[in-house]
Amino acid sequence: METLEAISKRASLKTHISTRDIEDDKVTKILEAARLAPSATNEQPWRFVVIKGKENVENVITGAARMDRKAFDEAPVLILVFVNPKDYVFPDGKTFYLLDIGLATENILLAATDLGLVSHPMASLDGDKLKEMLDIPDEMEFVIATPLGYPLEGSYEEAAQERWRERTRKDLKELVYVNKWGTPL
Repeated sequence: METLEAISKRASLKTHISTRDIEDDKVTKILEAARLAPSATNEQPWRFVVIKGKENVENVITGAARMDRKAFDEAPVLILVFVNPKDYVFPDGKTFYLLDIGLATENILLAATDLGLVSHPMASLDGDKLKEMLDIPDEMEFVIATPLGYPLEGSYEEAAQERWRERTRKDLKELVYVNKWGTPL
């Protein structure tokens, strides 16, 4: 799959995750894609905790979910993303770690799509509970998680059909200005 194709095909498929195990090499490829994401001054602030196996995922979700568990319930793999925000404050006080985490997470989502896996970024886990359950150092903060799984349907394309039909996006003319604010593309 080409990059632009993965971008256009990526969809959050919360209710389409199979319990089928994911091969370790696919998880490694996804983590490698995250590792290669750009970051401010190449700080690479992300830290990943990979929860593998339906029972382990279920234990983490049961202990830390704050709301809807639909996207997590069947996943055989869960990737949790953490950061130490105090390590990445620039002299002018600006922080870029959330942008950096977003870039790494997008790489996770696109790599999963490219490999035919379902993913869905979610922040609805209690970071303090995760730290307690998984022995995460106090200075680390939970940012986001994504379950990974094969689609229930035969292929990613089959699983994503309905989501693609429902997808809405603003027109570029509503989002992009040329040479000055207010002059649409």
